[in-house]
Amino acid sequence: MANDATPVIELQGLEVRFGRRTILDNLQGSLSGRAIGLLGPNGAGKSTLINTLMGFYPPFRGTARIFGRDIRTDLRRVRGLIGYMPENESFIAGMSAVVFVRYMAELSGLPPAAALERAHEALFYVGLGEARYRKLEEHSLGMKQLAKLAQAIAHGPKLLFLDEPTNGLDPPARQRMIRLIRDIRERGDLHLILCSHLLRDVEECCEEVLILKQGRIVHYSNLEAERRSNRKFLELETDTDGAPFAQAVQKLGCECALAGERRIKMVLTDGVAIRDLYRLAAENATRIRKLNYKRDSLEDIFLKAMENGNGSL
Repeated sequence: MANDATPVIELQGLEVRFGRRTILDNLQGSLSGRAIGLLGPNGAGKSTLINTLMGFYPPFRGTARIFGRDIRTDLRRVRGLIGYMPENESFIAGMSAVVFVRYMAELSGLPPAAALERAHEALFYVGLGEARYRKLEEHSLGMKQLAKLAQAIAHGPKLLFLDEPTNGLDPPARQRMIRLIRDIRERGDLHLILCSHLLRDVEECCEEVLILKQGRIVHYSNLEAERRSNRKFLELETDTDGAPFAQAVQKLGCECALAGERRIKMVLTDGVAIRDLYRLAAENATRIRKLNYKRDSLEDIFLKAMENGNGSL
């Protein structure tokens, strides 16, 4: 069992090839967040990375560690630490939800009695308690997604891979899934990797983000840290010509730029607070009508990573 100082995932020169084609190219880095978003365009290597970490694709070079355990030499124990919710349906025809989740829990190593108990608990947790005896093919798409989530957590994993968990869901079902993912994150007893093409899902659920492009890591960031750092970027609107006020702000050492006669963009320096801006506005007979913090959205971060393509952990 890993201690708190052990990274969740360590990538050590990980390279994966299909024939002569390199799919993952020398991935290096360490991931320790509670909820990490995995992003990238189609073909970036996201699914290949997940499948490699679970031992389905052998590394060509390098390796990776899950809670300190090497996927090359300790794969059986690694798999015991992982829960996986696949993107595509992988049900067995004719099975009810409880039989299916119990079966998957047994495959993950639980004894039959314990697997059945955990199957009931997991299905009630995701909201399928009343429908657990119905055949899975009779379930709606949203219910099938919940059943996939239930089987991924039934055996008590320490790391949960979620591959497109809201794919195809209508807005109420999506919100239900997002609430469950956030609840799992807040429980604090496991880490999760959320792979999604929906940036909104990642932004709502994750604290960190890893972006792949053409098999390489092009960006890694702590979203919370970026949000805190971006609190120095401001956009203001004044009731009169903003030029005199902007000049006064510049004397404090802040960077300022007029974006129209009454709109100002600025970067606060250390030691300058919002109250200082209101004081200067009063001294210059100017009223601040609007003041907003400007921060990069996850979409901004993603697009910059796609343009630059040279970031790393």
